[in-house]
Amino acid sequence: MLNEPLIYRFYERVMVYGTTFEELIQEGFGDGIMSAIDFNMDMAREASNKGDRVRLTMSGKFPPHKSYGNNDDRPEYGLKS
Repeated sequence: MLNEPLIYRFYERVMVYGTTFEELIQEGFGDGIMSAIDFNMDMAREASNKGDRVRLTMSGKFPPHKSYGNNDDRPEYGLKS
């Protein structure tokens, strides 16, 4: 169990919204992943009447899934039509 509250909240977001993130990325880009190696993140403070908010913007390279030994009508990369 994670004891640090901030890290736990990040973990919680991935557990709750991870499959949604995956579906949205695959819908927009095709089959593949968002790289954690070629990755940038920006952070900014947003003023709000209910209390300041944290804005995180994540940008990761998208390496598509590549099918090897493709002998049928599928595209070379796992892109959805």
